[in-house]
Parts: sequence; structure tokens; C-alpha cells
Amino acid sequence: MGRLTNNPAKPLHSVSEAFLAACLLCLILLPTGAAAGKDFSVDWGGHLRIRSSAADPEADSRLDILRKNRLYDTGFEFRSRHELNLSNAWELDLHYEMTGTAGDTRKAETEFLKRYPAAGRFYAVQDDPDQRRLMDLSHVITSDSDDLLYHRLDRLVLTARRDWATLRVGRQALTWGNGFLFNPMDLFNPFSPTDVERDYKAGDDMVTFQTYTGASGDIQALYVPRRNPETGDLEWNQSSAAAKYHRYLGSLEMDLMAGIHYEDFVAGFGLIGYLGGAAWRLDATYTWLDDSARRSGFVSLCANLDYSWTWWGKNMYGWIEYYYTGLGTDDYQEAVTAPDIMERLVRGERYTLGRSYLDANLRAELHPLLNFHITMITNPEDPSGALQPRLVWDARQNLQLTAGANLYWGGPDTEFGGFDTPNLPFKEAPADSVYVWASFFY
Repeated sequence: MGRLTNNPAKPLHSVSEAFLAACLLCLILLPTGAAAGKDFSVDWGGHLRIRSSAADPEADSRLDILRKNRLYDTGFEFRSRHELNLSNAWELDLHYEMTGTAGDTRKAETEFLKRYPAAGRFYAVQDDPDQRRLMDLSHVITSDSDDLLYHRLDRLVLTARRDWATLRVGRQALTWGNGFLFNPMDLFNPFSPTDVERDYKAGDDMVTFQTYTGASGDIQALYVPRRNPETGDLEWNQSSAAAKYHRYLGSLEMDLMAGIHYEDFVAGFGLIGYLGGAAWRLDATYTWLDDSARRSGFVSLCANLDYSWTWWGKNMYGWIEYYYTGLGTDDYQEAVTAPDIMERLVRGERYTLGRSYLDANLRAELHPLLNFHITMITNPEDPSGALQPRLVWDARQNLQLTAGANLYWGGPDTEFGGFDTPNLPFKEAPADSVYVWASFFY
């Protein structure tokens, strides 16, 4: 199931002066690109990615509202990365991005909300990526029923390093846990399981602190302040604070995690080990729900195994993973109105409705410059699932071409096959699609 978001009025927490100053800093630093002194240097780079796709919506589904057999979309993403090493102890990272999309999918979503405005509490056309974040570092240049163009700062973080600790303050990305597609410890802005583009994780405004416990491991702590998207106010019950202890135990690695996430308390445990030439990982969390009428809490766990080998002279790599969450259900119509599930869908930390998932991935190096990937995601309780084949060709040193497809299967009333939405005359079903990308790096 896709991410569901609300899009209320933009909160009054704009820091446009900081945004303009940072963009100006980008332009000043762009021509340097080389060491500026013994203790000061600037590294920069980036990419321009152009996308094109075609999707076939299921009949009578939400995206079939235009009654078109095929939805065509185009888009681009420009990212400029800048890293200022102010000294051995200080670093400033700044990433600027501009993103544009246009096409039938956005037009269908807009038309759907126009006809069924009551569904806006579950579905919305999302134009403001910073509505929950502490700093508003985004600006919509143009927005229409079928196109969107905006730019933003996705990284703006100052790092202070010492021999015994590291402190990072600002917009940054952090991932906890060891899952591939599903990651119960990664509560802070995770990827969707069906995302195949994982070059960069969207940045969040946070403070992170890491201290080292010698050769045995390290301790990380974070604080993510957030705003209430309805009022624009910074609120503790919208924020997160957590700590994670990582320790080496001979050939094993262990993680212990605990924290407050929105209004819930979460504790987690993880292990990493090796079995022959393969690596295995196990992560589990328990969430104590605050003021829930349905349940007091739930467990989530993820276990995976990955391995690389050579077959017929070709390099191969693959993994298999199992994920379970006690928050899931097999009654998807009920799930759409369940607050515990919908809250997590709306804020982008959950993308599925079921309880159990099995996923696997295979990567085959057909040529040193051409790789074939295929990812499979299955909800075995339905059953239903998704198949995602793609080819990635490094055509030039700075040019990469990607072609792939997202194919969904399942019978009626299944998660990936589609199910009726209560009180609305449409089905919720993902659309099969094909896509091509061209990525230029500099």
C-alpha cells in the first residue's frame, strides 16, 4: 500500500533566510572543488536523474478515475552535494535538491480528491515535505493539478569530531537496524519496501551523538524534534528521542535500543552473525502503544540471510528476508480505519497493512558494466506480492541507465491484488508500471 499523507496549510516555521544563505553558499563553493588550505577543503559532486514511466491502473481502482488505460509520467531530480572540512574536527554538509514531476498519476490523484474530498484524511497530494520537520527548508516553485516543481535543502548538518565522540546537529539521515527491505528498528523516516531508488535517504532535522566504548563498540543517541502538521507547533508528543548500544561479542554483533517515538515507548534487540560465507541478521522491537483502545503493544521482527558467490564465471549476490509485525491485519478494510495503523501510514514510517512478509533479492553481474536485479516481496497470508526486475547499465563513467518494472499480483481482497475501500466507490490497488531512468553524475 502506498504512503498516505495529509497536506494541511504550510506551518509558519519558514527559515527562508537560512535557505537563501545556504543556496548562496552552494554557489560560492561550487567553483572551488579542491583543497583550500591545510585544514580547510571543499568536496562537491551530485547528479541529475531524468525519469519516465508508464503505469496501468487496475479497473475501478483509485488511479483509474481518469478512465485511461495507461498513465504516463515524467520527472527529474537534481542534487548538488557539498562537504566543507573546516578542520580535522569540524565538517559542514550541505545538499541542495530540485525535483520536478508531471503527468497522469498526479492528475488522477488530484481529480480523485476533487470528487471525494472526504478521503483527504487518508489520501492527499503531498506538496510540502517539511510539514513535520523543525526547519522549513523547502519551497514550492510551481504546483498544479498535473505537475509539481520544488527545491529544498535535504542536508544541512554541522559535525564536531573528537577522538572519543561525534556530535551532528542539523538536517541529516540516520538508519538503525539491519533489515534490507523491512527494518523494525528504523523508525525515523524509513524507505518504503518497494523503493528501488535508495541512493539517498530523505534528511530529518535531528541531533545525534555517538561515543565510542573502545574496541567493544559504541553508543548512539538522537533527538528528532517535530511539529504538529495541523498547528505548526513544535510538540514533544510528535518528536522522538532514543539511544542504541552496539557491542561486539566475539564473532557476533549486538544492538540494544530504547526510546520514545511520538507517544509510544519502543525497545529493540539485534544480532549479526556469520554462517559459513553468509551473514545473518535478526532485529526485534516491542512497542508499547500509548492510549490505544485496541491493543497494549505489539512486537515486530526481521530476520535475513545474504550471500555472494560466483556462478558460470559471473558474480552473484542475493538475500532472503522474513518480516513480521503484530500491528498488521488480514482485514484490510478494517485497517484503513484503524488509528494505530493509519497514523504510521500518514507519517511515513509504515507502508504495508499485513502481518507477515517474505522478500528476496538476486543481483547478477552480466558484465562488469551491466547488472541485473530482481526483487520479490510476498505477503504469504493472502497470498499476494510484488515482483521488481531491473537492469542497471553504467554506460559511461558519469552516466548510468536503469530500466525496470513494478509488477503486482494477487486475487481479490488481497493487499497487492487490491481490496475494496470502505465507504468509497473504488479499490485500493497498486498499478503495474515500467520505467527508465538516466542518471548523470558529476
